[in-house]
Amino acid sequence: MKKTILMAAAAIAALASCSEPTTVKMMSYNIHNGIGLDEVTDYARIGEMIKSHNPDVVAIQEIDSATTRSEGVYVLGEIAKAAGMNDYYAPAIDYRGGKYGIGLLCKEEPISIKRHALPGREEQRAIIIAEFPEYAFACTHLSLTEDDRNASAEIIRSLAKEYDKPFYIAGDFNAKPESQFIKDITTDFTPLTETTAPTFPADTPNVVIDYVMSYNPNGVSVIAENPGVIDEPAMSDHRPIIVTVSIPE
Repeated sequence: MKKTILMAAAAIAALASCSEPTTVKMMSYNIHNGIGLDEVTDYARIGEMIKSHNPDVVAIQEIDSATTRSEGVYVLGEIAKAAGMNDYYAPAIDYRGGKYGIGLLCKEEPISIKRHALPGREEQRAIIIAEFPEYAFACTHLSLTEDDRNASAEIIRSLAKEYDKPFYIAGDFNAKPESQFIKDITTDFTPLTETTAPTFPADTPNVVIDYVMSYNPNGVSVIAENPGVIDEPAMSDHRPIIVTVSIPE
């Protein structure tokens, strides 16, 4: 009898642990290719700053890869090395002998990585998506042109629908909270970071153009905790943003 009770208790405990939500710390940072407002280019300090906040996933924008500007360096790899994370790159355009684009840093290796082009008449844009067992996380850097952002919104929606799990997207959207684009996309995407806390320019921020959002087509509530803008005024022309999300099992 005692053995049966112990087995039942163990089964209940295991069931309870399975039902606990997954907690994911998400971060986004437009790094200005690592060129700081203090005129210092130091990829390691960016990685070390990221590591100090212990995120699970990070969306990174404005990254050179093997360009003359970065002196042939694969910038995301250098940041990943200092942060102690895995890196996944998505080039958007050819630039100065190499590539220029966006990327992801992840603590854990994802199930899959997908890359897609997005419209941008001033320069081609991109989105990269990492899928994990409990969720998918995407990074993008949207166009400066409203029509291109609006076209991107439809592509992003269609990509989000491909996943039968929570879908999150982060990055520099190049759109203020009052813009038509944000009004449109938030019909089924929920901002998880503060839309009243400025992120740009880093030294004296006065506008919000960086976001973390979740796809919620059916009005599913999302628990987001401790959203914030990190007080980092010099490493880039943007400030990093961070939020912790609880994903129900």
